[in-house]
Amino acid sequence: MQLVVGGLVFQASQCHMNINGKKTKEMLIGQLRRNAPPSLMLDGTEVERVTVFKLLGVHISDSMKEAQHVNAPASKVASRLYNLKQLKRFGASTEDLVCCYTSVILPEFACPV
Repeated sequence: MQLVVGGLVFQASQCHMNINGKKTKEMLIGQLRRNAPPSLMLDGTEVERVTVFKLLGVHISDSMKEAQHVNAPASKVASRLYNLKQLKRFGASTEDLVCCYTSVILPEFACPV
């Protein structure tokens, strides 16, 4: 893998692009998780090895299960519903509650797939 990363860095430099080693992540999937190879190096820095990361709004885990992707928006929606409940308790009108729901809570249900 280190040779592939070196080739990628070379290609990027040929296109006048830089790859930031501090922002680069590595995830091992499948059998590699048990027999982990040495960490990758990029521009003198060790690439961070993660088990879950977020790419374009989608949570991807090394087990390739969707639990992390589903749990993140669900917990966010739960806290926002609590805020809506508090607004109702303090006497907000139905129109204000509907406005809050459609502008703050409903967009979270349309999370990336």
